[in-house]
Amino acid sequence: MFSDKILMITGGTGSFGNKMLSRFLNTDLQEIRIFSRDEKKQEEMRLKYNNSKLKFFIGDVRDYMSIEQALKGVDYIFHAAALKQVPSCEFYPLEAIKTNTLGAENVMTAAMANNVKKVILLSTDKAVYPINAMGMSKALMEKIMIAKSRFQTKSDTVFCVTRYGNVMASRGSVIPLFISQIKNEEPITITDPTMTRFLMSLDESVDLVMFAFEQCNQGDIFVQKAAASTVGTLASALKTIFKSNISINTIGTRHGEKLYESLISREEMVRAVDMGRWYRIPSDSRDLNYEKYFSEGEEKISEAKDYTSHNTQRLNEQQTIAVLENLDYIQNILQAE
Repeated sequence: MFSDKILMITGGTGSFGNKMLSRFLNTDLQEIRIFSRDEKKQEEMRLKYNNSKLKFFIGDVRDYMSIEQALKGVDYIFHAAALKQVPSCEFYPLEAIKTNTLGAENVMTAAMANNVKKVILLSTDKAVYPINAMGMSKALMEKIMIAKSRFQTKSDTVFCVTRYGNVMASRGSVIPLFISQIKNEEPITITDPTMTRFLMSLDESVDLVMFAFEQCNQGDIFVQKAAASTVGTLASALKTIFKSNISINTIGTRHGEKLYESLISREEMVRAVDMGRWYRIPSDSRDLNYEKYFSEGEEKISEAKDYTSHNTQRLNEQQTIAVLENLDYIQNILQAE
């Protein structure tokens, strides 16, 4: 599948890019291109991996010309470049739009111009019923992907989205923050103990992208089924793992936070295809003459339920501990003690 092909990972210096490299560096890929604007992290990766298969491109997805030139000869793209910190995007919503929406549009347009075979765009549960700028910008990215896919022929670039919840211990996750507070013997600060979040490992996020890559049709969205826990349970589980007696303080909801996240809206559940560990959501292929679909679709939508971190499998503390202890991030800290 990847033999002698060229893969580009945008935002490839982040958690996802590093995990993806661990999967692909020793395969028969001809070349892996890391596209990002962070020269320091690129240099760190260059020294860490020291692999001639790895090529680095400094650029910004906001700049069409920089991404268009970097895509010469590329076969596949995993688009991970994003602004993903919810509070930051709340204060600077236009910056979120520039990167998450317009930047993704630049990647898709440049991919078509360079005859890239397939583009997998990484999205978020916050794009479903979005209430914050980060989720809204990603929801628009998904809409643009679907709109572009409508005009693609069989031989054109295939576009697809993977949508997932919080990736445990990734950059910006609360898990490193909680562990830091535990290590410093400071109170763990949580916004709302009843708030629920999906739990997904970096390895699972890569599995989802690979499944989508292998199975996608034009305009598909792929979602992995995931368990969830409350933030209070997560904090308690980490206290148990690290044998801590520090207190847990509730500080109140941050800018743009939701009580629970949704991975699939009820409107999407009507057409979602259950594929075992995953759901595939085919793109809405209706045209603007949608009156003929109105009566047929309305009743099904009213009966469907969205797929949320409140109604998925809820993990108790012991189950959450078991999930956390499987993370390399946690094991590395425990072994270093």
